[in-house]
Amino acid sequence: METEKLKDEIIQRLKMIFDPEIPINIYELGLIYNIELEERGSDGAVAKITMTLTSAACPVSESIVDQVKNIGYLIEGLESVDVDLVFDPPWTQESMSDEAKLQLGML
Repeated sequence: METEKLKDEIIQRLKMIFDPEIPINIYELGLIYNIELEERGSDGAVAKITMTLTSAACPVSESIVDQVKNIGYLIEGLESVDVDLVFDPPWTQESMSDEAKLQLGML
């Protein structure tokens, strides 16, 4: 599968994962810092997703990270998803997309 197409499908799946405390998906919230794909020949590709959470003390952090990892089972051509959970740089409201800010009445 073409890398850009695969990355777009990953982004669409990430947009289906919501932070339970904020009614906005994790992609539009700006919790996804980077998506890298490494092709593994005919076996597909491995995705490495660097992400953060709105708070290091997020009570559902394991659930959100597990949902991101499970994207690998949902996309044909994606062998697995490795998640690198980081807190530097810390998440801020400036990380949110304009769409997310609009939904929250910040624009």
